[in-house]
Amino acid sequence: MVPYPDRNGSRAKTMHWRDHITVDPDVCHGKTCIAGTRVLVTTVLDNLAPGLDHEEITRSYPSVTRQTIQAAVYYAAELARERVVTLSR
Repeated sequence: MVPYPDRNGSRAKTMHWRDHITVDPDVCHGKTCIAGTRVLVTTVLDNLAPGLDHEEITRSYPSVTRQTIQAAVYYAAELARERVVTLSR
């Protein structure tokens, strides 16, 4: 559970990313998806990485909302905290 800004920029709301991210062996071969869709979390993150904004992503994937995009980011942050990756120089 993490705070996230509402439309006015306030951080009063709290997000449970688990409410927005699902893994179902019968959907997309069990890969993490935005709940209720077949949009992979990696698809959302791959669109954010080069700088697409929320509006561009929701235009391309109408079943994805600003809130679910943020949930995907929080999910990725959670994974980064839990896993140690050795980086070569």
